[in-house]
Amino acid sequence: MLDEKNFTKYLSRHEIDAAVQTLAGQINRDYEGQELVLVGVLKGAVLFMADLLRHIKVPTEIEFVRLSSYGKARTSSGTVTILKDIQADVRNKHVLIVEEIIDSGRTLKFLYERLKSAGPISVEIVTLLDKASKRVVDVPVKYIGRPIEDQFLVGYGLDLEEYSRNLPDIYYLKYPN
Repeated sequence: MLDEKNFTKYLSRHEIDAAVQTLAGQINRDYEGQELVLVGVLKGAVLFMADLLRHIKVPTEIEFVRLSSYGKARTSSGTVTILKDIQADVRNKHVLIVEEIIDSGRTLKFLYERLKSAGPISVEIVTLLDKASKRVVDVPVKYIGRPIEDQFLVGYGLDLEEYSRNLPDIYYLKYPN
């Protein structure tokens, strides 16, 4: 349970669902008649990817990658480590990287370049939340659910020291340490 003195609801489950459905509609139109490989970035994107997948109508394969640049910190170290790589061969396939939130872009840029070098037809990025003001590297994000300000968020896959991912709504920290 969140301490309501420190956290305030930022997005309700209803608002999240609406954003997910809008993104899925765009993806369905863009990939109509084609096959797609979703690559979810663990752990945070798992809830967003599951909900997005339920609304995607094109034939879809799913994969997961686990990268680390944060550890238990609230800011990126700048060094990306692969903890779990995808198993699928993405050559000659359309790939869509699924991320729950993008801030500095370092981890995503690393993954994007890595997947692009594997010879897919295309690599695109979908994110529920985009914190563009924190971007330090350029990443080509095609699908954005919501642009957001620089706030520390938890819930719906986003965590605070590995906790609160299971919350159905998204909350922001009022008083960051």
